[in-house]
Amino acid sequence: MRGPGPGIMALSAAGWIRSSEAAPSPMFIDQAILLVRSGCGGRGCVAFRREARVPRGGPSGGNGGDGGSVFLEANPQLSTLFDITTRAIFAAQDGAPGRGKDQNGRGGQDLVIAVPPGTLARDAESGDLLRDLTQPGERVLVARGGRGGLGNKAFATPTNRAPREYGEGQPGEERRLALELKLIADVGLVGLPNAGKSTLLGRLSAARPRVAAYPFTTLAPQLGIVATGYYQRLVMADLPGLIEGAHAGIGLGDAFLRHIERTRVLCHLVDVAPVDGSNPAENYRAIRQELASYSPALAEKIEVVAANKMDLPGAGPGADALAEAVGRPVVRISGLTGGGLKELVHALKAALERAAPSAPADGRSGVTP
Repeated sequence: MRGPGPGIMALSAAGWIRSSEAAPSPMFIDQAILLVRSGCGGRGCVAFRREARVPRGGPSGGNGGDGGSVFLEANPQLSTLFDITTRAIFAAQDGAPGRGKDQNGRGGQDLVIAVPPGTLARDAESGDLLRDLTQPGERVLVARGGRGGLGNKAFATPTNRAPREYGEGQPGEERRLALELKLIADVGLVGLPNAGKSTLLGRLSAARPRVAAYPFTTLAPQLGIVATGYYQRLVMADLPGLIEGAHAGIGLGDAFLRHIERTRVLCHLVDVAPVDGSNPAENYRAIRQELASYSPALAEKIEVVAANKMDLPGAGPGADALAEAVGRPVVRISGLTGGGLKELVHALKAALERAAPSAPADGRSGVTP
């Protein structure tokens, strides 16, 4: 009987936690390290036929069953790695030993671990990428079950008609996996805290993110489905607000910037009537610098710039200054009143038609064991 393994670690918005410290309600966790074990093969059997009127029946020991393997499978019903953090070890079933009368042992049942689409599976020791599970139903073998041992019947030869040799089952594999979730979305909402991203997502979709009059109300990415026409839709991701130095670990941005890597288009939301009196154009440039510092590929994504809070006094000059800084017209909207949202959806739809499909994982980041 195998003993219990070490508790797995998981990364949440509050930092690294042990599975025993996890909150009772589901939370957004996008990194986890877990231990998986495949099943051992069953031992072969040594037996001989002993039946009436069957003289010298010969060997009849069956082979042991193969141990179960461990797989990861992308399940579209999941959006977080939280469920994985509730178990310390994921072990497949061992194979049963062989029996007499030429009976082979039953094979161990495979174990399939469900993960959200967009999960990168790495070997925690070497850091090698095993698979980027982007498609629903996609599956990867992470620990192969051990082969069952041969029974003595398999060792019979013309010169060795009563063998007593048998094969021990092969041991299963044990591996530590580092899982990293990068949400898959068509459009990623970026901007400073309190730029109105959550309000906009709530207006355009059925998502109900937390909205309040203070910064960093969004502590985890939120997904929403936005209708763009008859039987057409796009997936929009609202990410925690970015601040200057986010790529270096300041604020929450560095923990969630990885999710922007999978988006095809960026929707840069800028508050053109900030209550702190800051310059919208400078705010726009600051976020662009953070994206480029984190990954040059992010800065090259197609971007739709939206001037938000056009319902407030003084928003017009701010939107003009923003358009001048961007070098092209910006979409003027109000997430609160709904003004300009139809134009924004059309602009996002057109941008998606020009954008390339989501790029595969580049191995840039990973979980450190």
